[in-house]
Amino acid sequence: MSSAHIALLGAIAGFTIYLGLPLGRLRTPTPRLKAGLNAVAIGILTFLVWDVLTHAWEPVDTALGKHDWETVATGGGTLAVGLTIGLAGLVHYDSWLGRRRAATAQSAGPGAVTTELPRKNRSQAGSLALMIATGIGLHNFAEGLAIGNSAAQGELSLAVLLIIGFGLHNATEGFGIVAPLAAEGERPSWLTLLGLGLIGGGPTFLGTIVGQHLVNDTLSIAFLGLAAGSILYVVIELLAVARRSGQKILTTWCILLGLLLGFATDAVITAAGA
Repeated sequence: MSSAHIALLGAIAGFTIYLGLPLGRLRTPTPRLKAGLNAVAIGILTFLVWDVLTHAWEPVDTALGKHDWETVATGGGTLAVGLTIGLAGLVHYDSWLGRRRAATAQSAGPGAVTTELPRKNRSQAGSLALMIATGIGLHNFAEGLAIGNSAAQGELSLAVLLIIGFGLHNATEGFGIVAPLAAEGERPSWLTLLGLGLIGGGPTFLGTIVGQHLVNDTLSIAFLGLAAGSILYVVIELLAVARRSGQKILTTWCILLGLLLGFATDAVITAAGA
């Protein structure tokens, strides 16, 4: 199989994310449906945090067993920096956005605050969806590296199985991206969905191309660390939304459903020996 064919399959694996994105255009979802969609996204993203950190820590864990302290220091340090930037960086960025919104509302006057509140809420949901797409995009770039690395090492059957597994996985990730929009009752435009899909799914294609020419554990750990931190931040935000919904039983079952979906779509990758 040529490099072009591997890259094409990597693109297909990434852009299956569009299968879940149209759910964001649901019209006037009920409160229970909003809570359920939000909770399923929490389950899927919680699984992703575990999955990403497992893959990021694996090279470090292997090095620890071999007493390869240089690799331990490099890999562990890279993971720590990536997590810090991904999690704490988004916290400070969101705090800065909040102060900016507050300053804008204050300068506009009390009357403007009341009329602009719905738009502010929608922008917060859109920002959250963008953060999810970015975190998933970083994760998918690392997945693309795995596909490209397998192909570069001549393990074409493994590369194809990874493409199938990641493709199934990305289909559920698309749903996770639009869940905050559906929960707020905001219907994104098709152009918005196109952009979110490119941010979340496009890096799988880019990672596949890079991975065929560059096999580097440190680079992979860096992107996985960034992804884990950013996805963890989003999970924290979605949990706050879930608590406000007051649908504790429904939320619990839907989080469980999201977790099970994550494990189910990961089963093909595990069967491939990845």
